Amino acid sequence: MGTVGLSFGSPTSGAGFNVSTTVSEIVSNLQNVETPWKNQLSSLESQDTVLSSLGTLYSNLTNDISSLTDFTGVMSLKEGSSSNNDILELTAADSSAAEGTYTVSVNSLATTATGFMTAISSSSDTLTGSMDINGTTIDVPDSSTGDDNITGLANAVNSAGIGVTATVLTDTTGSRLVLTSNTSGTGGSIAVTANSITDSTSGASLSYTSQIATGANASLTVNGISLQSSSNTVSGLIPGVTFQLLGTTGTGDTIQVVIANDNSAVESTVTQFVTDYNSLVSAMNAQETTDTSGNSEPLFGSPTLSLLQQQLLSSINYQSPNGFVTGASSASDTLTGSITIGSTTIQMSSLASGSQNLNGLASAINSGDLGVTANVVNNGSGPQLVLVSNISGSPLSATSNLADGTTSLTYDANTGGMNALTGLGISMNNDGTISLDETSLDSVLNSDYSGVLGFFQDANSWGMTFSTMLNNAGASNTVGVLALAEKSNSNVESSLNADVSKENLEISAQQSSLTTELNSANEILQELPAQLNSVNELYSAISGFNENPNG
Repeated sequence: MGTVGLSFGSPTSGAGFNVSTTVSEIVSNLQNVETPWKNQLSSLESQDTVLSSLGTLYSNLTNDISSLTDFTGVMSLKEGSSSNNDILELTAADSSAAEGTYTVSVNSLATTATGFMTAISSSSDTLTGSMDINGTTIDVPDSSTGDDNITGLANAVNSAGIGVTATVLTDTTGSRLVLTSNTSGTGGSIAVTANSITDSTSGASLSYTSQIATGANASLTVNGISLQSSSNTVSGLIPGVTFQLLGTTGTGDTIQVVIANDNSAVESTVTQFVTDYNSLVSAMNAQETTDTSGNSEPLFGSPTLSLLQQQLLSSINYQSPNGFVTGASSASDTLTGSITIGSTTIQMSSLASGSQNLNGLASAINSGDLGVTANVVNNGSGPQLVLVSNISGSPLSATSNLADGTTSLTYDANTGGMNALTGLGISMNNDGTISLDETSLDSVLNSDYSGVLGFFQDANSWGMTFSTMLNNAGASNTVGVLALAEKSNSNVESSLNADVSKENLEISAQQSSLTTELNSANEILQELPAQLNSVNELYSAISGFNENPNG
């Protein structure tokens, strides 16, 4: 702590000294003890700003990868097209839709049953009686309600809940009640019996003309299979696809419906992932430099920054430890030969009779404690024996000498033909950022979409591993690297703020005490000339000498 030099001036001048200024100098000197605490607080607050910014960048990247790894995310989206939208218009294709081309012929459209009653001259004519519609008796409303007219009868039909909608159609010939089934197709017929409706105004009985349009199902063929739909909005006849029938095809004519994966949506998401990844890496790299004044950035030399960089670099270069065996025409085909996984060889001849196939081999691998999980899946081109390492790391080491008859079964060490980002056309730059070759990405999506899907979504895949790393690093995870760093800073800041507050209380007490004491001293100094003058006068009176040189 420094010292404060106090100047009281001439003690006999009576001028005293400035108490406020003197106290301020002393307090300022006392506050110097807080300087290192406040400097540390400022440094921690700067770190908090950077950590918060990195948390946002991690969150952006997490959203990108989640869209790719989510089974219902962007990779499940489908898009479709119709070769003739005037006849068949696609309205939706969900994740269950199978990629492919479907040939459709529309023979007839679905129709809805409709009928009407005899026209009356005025919609205000009084009606009486009742009619039976699909087994339910509908009475003309009582005259006391004022609804005993054609509009009241229509309202009575609509409120009965019998699957029929009644409307009043008025033209130059009069007003008539029109009945329309709420269900299209053959299941929506209208049966009107026991009709006794009478126009009291004219005395005429109103007859019902049965179904000017009968309910009929739409008739169409999909890939040569004859099908029917009760509605012109068709769902399920092509799995996962909904389309609208608007017309019929000519004899022998067909419409091509193409269902494809939504590559453009995937490409857009991967592009955004690359952009957000580079933003995060660039933000980290910026912390390893100094600012324009030569001061180190807040996280310069921070172990937190080093750990985040190591995790990010390790995960971006991670290779998916998966692979698959393909070539069998059926999962139940009897196989010959052997497969070697690591240092273990499994001979098909060693398996029980009836188990010498892909399913039996998968069971043998799973029960062999080889550190590998095996599953038989069908990707549309035939069964595959998918192998997934139970330990994250480099690709599986496996060799296939299997055969299905005369066909050799090959082992691909990469999931779907890739086990690293390079398979997507993504390369690493010297500064840690990455670059995307959009042409390569488009090519692999067109040639091996299932491989890209597995790269992101298979167990222990690159996508799942990278997603886990982001979760373990981000601020949204309470035990994530960023969250723990922010919590540690917060704890230190709380302690420092408490120390500053405590010191301020002590300084405030000293300031109050100093002010009181120095005010008292100042009063004494200001009274000294008068006291000295009194002493001089007393001395002169006693001694007879005049001690005042100016007297």
